[in-house]
Amino acid sequence: MHESIAHELRKYREEADRYRLLAEQSTDMISRHTATAEWIFIDVNPAVERVLGYSVEEIIGTKGYDLFHPEDADNLLKRAETVHYRRGMYTNTYRYRHKDGHYIWLETTSKTIRDEKGKSVEIICVSRDVTEREMAQRSIRRLARVVEASSDLIMFCNHQSMQLTYMNESAYRTLGSEKENLVVFYLDQIFETDIFNTLVQDALNHAAQHGTWYGSVPIKMAENHNRIAEIREVIAHRNRTENMQVEYYSIIGRDITLKRRAEEQAKRQQLEMAHMSRLLSVGEMATGLAHEINQPLAAILNYCRGSLRRLEEGTNESNLPQITHSMKLITKQAKRAAEIVKRMRSFVKRTDFQRVEFSINESCVDVIGFLNQEAIDHNITFSFELDPKAPKLLADKIQIEQVLLNLVRNAIEAYSDCDKTYRPVIITTHQLHGYIYISVQDEGNGISAEGLNTLFEPFITSKSTGLGMGLAISQTIVETHGGQLWAESDGTNGTKFHFKVPVRKN
Repeated sequence: MHESIAHELRKYREEADRYRLLAEQSTDMISRHTATAEWIFIDVNPAVERVLGYSVEEIIGTKGYDLFHPEDADNLLKRAETVHYRRGMYTNTYRYRHKDGHYIWLETTSKTIRDEKGKSVEIICVSRDVTEREMAQRSIRRLARVVEASSDLIMFCNHQSMQLTYMNESAYRTLGSEKENLVVFYLDQIFETDIFNTLVQDALNHAAQHGTWYGSVPIKMAENHNRIAEIREVIAHRNRTENMQVEYYSIIGRDITLKRRAEEQAKRQQLEMAHMSRLLSVGEMATGLAHEINQPLAAILNYCRGSLRRLEEGTNESNLPQITHSMKLITKQAKRAAEIVKRMRSFVKRTDFQRVEFSINESCVDVIGFLNQEAIDHNITFSFELDPKAPKLLADKIQIEQVLLNLVRNAIEAYSDCDKTYRPVIITTHQLHGYIYISVQDEGNGISAEGLNTLFEPFITSKSTGLGMGLAISQTIVETHGGQLWAESDGTNGTKFHFKVPVRKN
């Protein structure tokens, strides 16, 4: 009987030794605590040194409650979201102070041991350091908040079904829906059919091959939803645990409504400034234009008076040919006056930006005809060196002619403080490397290096009249057409203005 009892005791001791060995070898911290509010350490395995930095001797007798982060100390009492209960055991995730003074994240599963009367005797805990996991999860949550709050449209798209599995608030709002209403979107629904089958598919294929695609593809907006948006980036995400096939895409878009409105407003302002510049130019040329129109009108008046005298003398066969000739001359002069008025009206009318195909050589000649009287008044001689191939531009004809007019008038005015008798203005056109180059050259006194630096700045002018906007507006017009405007001068031997504009692409 005694031998049987001794055998059982040895068996229990061996089992207890094995359990203690397991506890001592465990990488998790296994501890015993009093069931009081102080949660005093009664016993702990050696893992405490790796987890909390304390030796076993240092931690035993310590009030465990004092090591909790102040915000996490009462998690169990408050039944916080980090506490989970299952089958008599609590799992709590909280911050706990390391011996070095910093806090680490612990995940502890605890069980209260009770006596036969149900009174709490002690608490046994198994704790592990989950700092890396918690920090990673917090980073993910922070990233999720950033994604959700982003003004960009952010969507996740399944590779196989093309279903949008996630859309942030901006995406729902821009597409005319609400996140609270669970609407299932598929990628092909948010694009026009032809755009999805071409541009979007190309973007997805490019991202699948290279990882990322950047570009601009317009998104289809809901009816009566006055927004403009486009996708800018597609990122392909692969399944790294299996076959490295594309699993889903991140699609990033942007609501460009405000940007587009600002661009349209800027375009309208540019058109208005260009129109005002043309009006000012015509105002400055008013005397010359009046003289241009007065010449054909005076000729018409003279021809009419002569014809009237012949009619008063009596109609006979001898003066009929003269009267007929006079009528032809009157018609010619009337057409000339009408053409001057038509050209002037076309130049000063307010128009939207309109690209048309036209001959740049013909425009150069037309502009010179517009300045004929001004050239006579200043003793200017025009010379043309035009490209014999007669290149054509696809551009806003009125605006390009406005640039030409400004440059030619600048060339004429360059002789205002010059004593030279021969005053040439040379207009040159040629085509090179996909651009049409137009040059206007004078042989006046030139522009200083300092003057060249401020030449295209608005409201800076050397003239006694004018606002100093002509060259600034001309530069804006040329750049809007994808070109460039610049000037060359040595400060003594004249100035040469150049501008280039892309030719029409077939």
